[in-house]
Amino acid sequence: MLRTTYRKVPTTAFVSQTCKFASTLAFIESTKEGKIVPSSLNALTAAQELGNPIHAVMLGSQASATASALKSSVKCEKLDKILVSNADAFDNYLPERVAPLLAQILKSDEYTHFVTAANAIGKNTLPRLGALLDNQPINDITKIVDAKTFVRPIYAGNAIATVECSQSKKLISVRPSAFDSIPQGSTESAAVEEVKVTESKPQIDIKWEGENLIKSERPDLGSASIVVSGGRALKDKETFDKLLIPLADVLHAGIGATRAAVDNGFCDNSMQIGQTGKVVAPDLYLAVGISGAIQHLAGMKDSKVIVAINNDPEAPIFKVADYGLEGDINQVVPELTQKLKEAQS
Repeated sequence: MLRTTYRKVPTTAFVSQTCKFASTLAFIESTKEGKIVPSSLNALTAAQELGNPIHAVMLGSQASATASALKSSVKCEKLDKILVSNADAFDNYLPERVAPLLAQILKSDEYTHFVTAANAIGKNTLPRLGALLDNQPINDITKIVDAKTFVRPIYAGNAIATVECSQSKKLISVRPSAFDSIPQGSTESAAVEEVKVTESKPQIDIKWEGENLIKSERPDLGSASIVVSGGRALKDKETFDKLLIPLADVLHAGIGATRAAVDNGFCDNSMQIGQTGKVVAPDLYLAVGISGAIQHLAGMKDSKVIVAINNDPEAPIFKVADYGLEGDINQVVPELTQKLKEAQS
């Protein structure tokens, strides 16, 4: 793999990590039920690696409940303070509302770093925050070298860039699959404070209209330890469901898909894995009828064990797979599912 090193020309004075007021602001998301979004716990691990005291910020009508849940459920030695704003205007994390609030907080000289998960909310908010603060964000990092040096993939993961940032404030989004979730435990010593901000109307007249979410009892793709994924070779939605759902059920796995499968209507786009979809790194990834296009590999090649099932021996997926099975997926997958059921009985 090509490794490219980039050095950013300093644009502002560098604030040393040893500065008396060096702190990290970590953006922690929650569901409407007050549960912490799993990817935020991965981002919290990254924030702790920076070595600064951490101030977590939580927004929305469930912010106080989420703050209590954070204190009682995770062990974060660097967590010093939790900032909350219970305004319901933040409930849906509209970036036009969230970014100005975060910018107000980060204008304090106390903060040298901002960390958020590189998920849909983080990717929507961070560019706007960078524009408001006139700072260049560092997106989708996979490793922290030190307080000003970070590693991130580029060109669909085919090159790795090491970025040194000498801006006074480092705005970072973290690839959740690259960092472990913060350990379970408690951090009762962290103080909870209400965020005092000046309310301002967004420059763009925007309002939340609604959402149509697909509910499933399956593990979320971002946190599933096993993922079963299907590609174009499944041909239609009926075959996709017929082959993958029983296999995922017996493995208690999440279900993913390539962009081709999504574009052809085999499944919902929330299942898409790849450069333009979700990035996953489960313990086991089963690629069924997936050729292995570079755009898809960018979203799953960090999986710990990759198993590929394909009838084409020249398929690129076999080059990254730990185990490969050449054969007709219409015969192989039902037989594999049956064998797994027998092994569990």
